[in-house]
Amino acid sequence: MEHRSFNDPSAATFSLTDEDHTLANSVRFTLNQDPRVAFCGYSIPHPSEARVNIRVQTTGDPASEVLIDACRDLMQMCQHVRSTFDKAVVDFKMSHPAEAMNIEQ
Repeated sequence: MEHRSFNDPSAATFSLTDEDHTLANSVRFTLNQDPRVAFCGYSIPHPSEARVNIRVQTTGDPASEVLIDACRDLMQMCQHVRSTFDKAVVDFKMSHPAEAMNIEQ
């Protein structure tokens, strides 16, 4: 859910349900890498609620578009980490076949 002013699309608060610090901090980090972002932060309203609020203020671009771009960038980073890890596992198994067999058991 997005909470914003209709007069200023460059600032908005996005409320994400069923999420916690894991996603919120990753999105915050990715947003803060974007030069279009003037401010980004997140809060968890209550520890017993699985909800985070992410506040985005940009230098002029619509906050919703910048958030979508940040989520795409984060997905690409995760895919890169996953493919790098998978390659390292294959490389390890190829260079240490006896050890890899013990690990798989």
